[in-house]
Amino acid sequence: MKINILTLYPEMFPGCLGYSLAGRALAENKWSMNVVNIRDFATDKYKSVDDTPFGGGAGMVMKPEVLDKAIASIHEDEPIFYLSPRGKVFSQSMAHTFANMEKATFICGRFEGIDERVIEKYNIQEISIGDFVLSGGEPALLTMLDAVIRLIPSVMGNADSLSEESFSNGLLEYPQYTKPAVWQGKEVPDILLSGHHANIAKWRRHMSEEITKQRRPDLWTTYCQK
Repeated sequence: MKINILTLYPEMFPGCLGYSLAGRALAENKWSMNVVNIRDFATDKYKSVDDTPFGGGAGMVMKPEVLDKAIASIHEDEPIFYLSPRGKVFSQSMAHTFANMEKATFICGRFEGIDERVIEKYNIQEISIGDFVLSGGEPALLTMLDAVIRLIPSVMGNADSLSEESFSNGLLEYPQYTKPAVWQGKEVPDILLSGHHANIAKWRRHMSEEITKQRRPDLWTTYCQK
């Protein structure tokens, strides 16, 4: 998977993606990253990338001609995505979709956003990581890509880990335990020590359902409707 990133802060990448699973996969060329500094395409002596919004209001808007040149410098036929609070909320199913793409471009906005005409010109799709506002799209993209890269085939060593984690089947994950069997007077549930795999699987499913029902009733409702 080849990832283009357009940003005003290229030094923020790869950031956390240079470590652990994502970092090893990057070193092994299982995914690649091309970071483009939007400011390199500013034309005035001040390297200006923003201007005041038409109609008034607080803040600044990224200039269309600067962003357009930055996009045109790398764009071929890949889809373009813009990290934005008004976008479709990112999900695990979307992460799987992205993980199967060969190439994608992501724009990290700043200020009050980017000129709408650029979004229209390139048919840019907007994505949000939640109902809150960040100072820029970089932290949001790092979070999103961390979820995506681990799903790229061969990145995760044990594929079973993917099939049993939260959201993989519409439920939150069951509780996990490791050695020692007794810690500070608290014991691991007997069923996990029984060696009876069918009963363990049944218990895990039950716990996933109960946890989802209690903590995420929205997910539970969706799960029950399937």
